[in-house]
Amino acid sequence: MMLDWFERRFGPAIAVIRDRFRASFLRLRGAKIAARARIGARVVVQRPWCLVVGVRSHIEHQVHIKATSDSARISLGQNVFVGFNSEFDISEGLSIGNDVLIAPGCFITDHNHRHAAAQLLSSQGCESRPVTIEDDVWLGAHVVVLPGVTISRGAIVAAGAVVNRDVASMDMVGGVPARVIGRRE
Repeated sequence: MMLDWFERRFGPAIAVIRDRFRASFLRLRGAKIAARARIGARVVVQRPWCLVVGVRSHIEHQVHIKATSDSARISLGQNVFVGFNSEFDISEGLSIGNDVLIAPGCFITDHNHRHAAAQLLSSQGCESRPVTIEDDVWLGAHVVVLPGVTISRGAIVAAGAVVNRDVASMDMVGGVPARVIGRRE
């Protein structure tokens, strides 16, 4: 009975402490993580020295952040929220601005395999173009963002959309491929 009361009363505080402890551990491995940032359980960060996380950002549990090269740069601004089970697969660069909401299950990549018919696919390697997500953007659940895309300030991307081209400021996009479905007023 006493333990139940303790968990109800102090559970959220203990979760914050654990998340901040995980952030400290990533700092020891080379990540640049600002104060009050939170890293959830079972977050996988390959090449943590490629990661920069801003103040009060929160990466929920089971997020996979994969830098595929030592020169990759992954930068999250202040007050960024990354929902559980999201994945960033980056070989060159991903820049996320301030106050961005990324719902669960999103996938962001900055590279694609080359696909010339004259060669085997496995021998052609990849080409990459950095991805930029500006301030005050909301990506709905299970959004896919493809290489070279810029999602401008204040945009909203509907759940399940595949973004393969730039999104203008304050536009709301959805669908596969994503197209304008409205505008924030």
